[in-house]
Amino acid sequence: MPAAGANPADPLRDHTTLWDWRRRIAGLYAEVRALEHPRLGWQLWRETRDRLFREHPQSPLAPARRAAFEHLPLFDYDPSLRCTVALVPAADGEPVTMSGGGDGAIRMLPFAQTAGLEPRLGGELTLYWLGGYGGGVFLPFRDATSGRETYGGGRYLLDTIKSADLGTTADGRVILDFNFAYNPSCAYSDRWTCPLAPPDNLSPGAVRGGERLAVDS
Repeated sequence: MPAAGANPADPLRDHTTLWDWRRRIAGLYAEVRALEHPRLGWQLWRETRDRLFREHPQSPLAPARRAAFEHLPLFDYDPSLRCTVALVPAADGEPVTMSGGGDGAIRMLPFAQTAGLEPRLGGELTLYWLGGYGGGVFLPFRDATSGRETYGGGRYLLDTIKSADLGTTADGRVILDFNFAYNPSCAYSDRWTCPLAPPDNLSPGAVRGGERLAVDS
């Protein structure tokens, strides 16, 4: 999970800019959910994130990289990668603990699995509840592109603490759109510490949607 650390010598600026980053991301996902056409939402998501990576002080990119940065490398939009799924109780309820760097250990409790997800997209992916104040839903995954075409540590579909959430349908099914899969911040710089996808959250197919390999940091 990204740590507040862009400028540790100035904690006031560091934390207020991180606050602003999260506000902007929350507003972005709210706008995406409100749009009728998923492709238009994806275009807004792509353009807004490119601008934040290029201009925002809390960009995961090192300052020296931002001036020359143009856009994040993404696969083309594929409507077949958008789906809705029901949730069933997780088969294994044992917590997973990962290092959070300066934030300490991160406790991830598996609480649900996807039902009705195509086998090529993972079939039964596990959703985790992140411990800590308030908590949040977290869905990281790896697939056949990981370490080749995409970041080796996997990508994120849901992280509700950071507002990454496309919502649910009227009948309560969760919207998962792999076109919105994105890299954790640690894909761009070792300044960041992020929980990675557990080994069992593996989609056997090549999910060519969302972010590709990170730009050079």
